[in-house]
Amino acid sequence: MQVGFIGLGSVGGKLAGSLLRNGVALSVHDLEAEAVAGMVTRGARAGGDPAAMMRQCDVVITCLPSPAASAIVVEAMLPEVREGKIWMEMSTTDAAEILRLAPMVAARGGAVAECPVSGGCHRADTGNISIYMSGERAVFDRVLPLLTKMGRRVLHTGPLGAASTLKVMTNYLATTHLLALCESLAVMKAAGVDLAVAYEAIAVSSGNSFVHETESQLILSGSRDVNFTLDLIQKDVGLFQAIAERNNVPLELSPKVIEMLSEGQRVLGHAAQSDRMIELLEAATGLDVRAEGFPQVLVDEESEESGYEVVVRRG
Repeated sequence: MQVGFIGLGSVGGKLAGSLLRNGVALSVHDLEAEAVAGMVTRGARAGGDPAAMMRQCDVVITCLPSPAASAIVVEAMLPEVREGKIWMEMSTTDAAEILRLAPMVAARGGAVAECPVSGGCHRADTGNISIYMSGERAVFDRVLPLLTKMGRRVLHTGPLGAASTLKVMTNYLATTHLLALCESLAVMKAAGVDLAVAYEAIAVSSGNSFVHETESQLILSGSRDVNFTLDLIQKDVGLFQAIAERNNVPLELSPKVIEMLSEGQRVLGHAAQSDRMIELLEAATGLDVRAEGFPQVLVDEESEESGYEVVVRRG
């Protein structure tokens, strides 16, 4: 199977690297020539433009920064879609956009696999990230061997649209906990609590989360570089808010999160690292919310293992 990968950014480059590391014949494309050149040195082939990628490959994966970027690429690939071709969308995108583009691909005989990822760039780098996949079960079975090379846990989430809907939910949850952790750590510092102790207290408690175990460490080390920016978070939380509004669910936390992120962008910059949100509280209080002994860079300490399908509990 010849596989194409379009979008070699913070996440896409790592997912593509996992495919190469696991022996997949891979063609790559990105607007940044240096990103393509880096993959070529690792054994990939420069794939040319999106149309050429679809023409040459059995499966083309996209991992792009916005629904608009994905739409441009898919529309460029459409003339080359044929029976048996698969478009795998691994971007964090809008379910409505997937449902708009999928019939265009299907009309030319192609299939669509909607496959966003969750778990952080450090886990994408080791093949231990989690992957949601929406689409027909027959398509899932065809792409599962690729998904298990890129991720540890693979969940078939049902019909197209479900995976993107779930992904923006998880990013909304992660963002709300990041903001809550910033406030919690600042309050503990103001109260005179040792922040290294506060970290462990949260980690062993009902207040723990994946976000705490990762981003709190980068906040406390002073690195504050989780490789995920405020513009990307704002996009994802905005998509979650749009889902709520389309379904007439009145939310209180989500609009406040959007407001807080907007203030962070105004003060820190549109594309500032997300965990720099702590700096707004440091500026307001004069506190230094840092502690010794925490890493500057997150490293996935789990060894790489073959991925597997997560089975949904039923009854």
